[in-house]
Amino acid sequence: MSRQAAATRSDMTRIQAALKLARRGHDLLERKRRILMAELVSRIEDVREVQSGMRDIFAGAYSGLRMANISMGIENVERVAGIVPEEDRFVIRLRSIMGMDIPEVDPLEPACSPVYSLGGISSGTSSVDNAYVRARSLVPLIARLAEVETSVYRLAVQIRRTVRRVNALEKVFIPRCEAQVRSIAAALEENEREDMTRIKLSSGREM
Repeated sequence: MSRQAAATRSDMTRIQAALKLARRGHDLLERKRRILMAELVSRIEDVREVQSGMRDIFAGAYSGLRMANISMGIENVERVAGIVPEEDRFVIRLRSIMGMDIPEVDPLEPACSPVYSLGGISSGTSSVDNAYVRARSLVPLIARLAEVETSVYRLAVQIRRTVRRVNALEKVFIPRCEAQVRSIAAALEENEREDMTRIKLSSGREM
């Protein structure tokens, strides 16, 4: 509370209402934290799985590129690479988890048919086709990796914010409200005792 609470029943009622709301908010935030943590653990496992699957494919793609460079020449390979269109079939959707948007990329099938012409190149076509197919097979995995890594980052940021709010309620706001309620209750009890004493003294004088 930002101001010193007065020792009145109305202030105690107000603080008790705020305390009840804070406890409810704490429970909801703690539940949100647990759900986000479970999602984060799952996404981290996804990252590891995708990264593991990409290692062998990357190794194969680089091997195919080396063979293409040897059989066709680096300049010819670079010329072919320059006419391959950029991938633009990505469809990104957002899924809400506890009010936070998590990206999901629709599964993308690799386009394995060459989209370039090898006119003027008399040899090495099979090696460049092989390098192309292997490289294109990485595209869906790269999209998936971008999805899960972005999700992990967003989840981690949201969890950190949620933990800060939980701690603020648990260690600052709720204890402060509880202390104010105890203080007001003690003051009210003391006032009641003083009133009873005055009444008794007044009654004694009248007799």
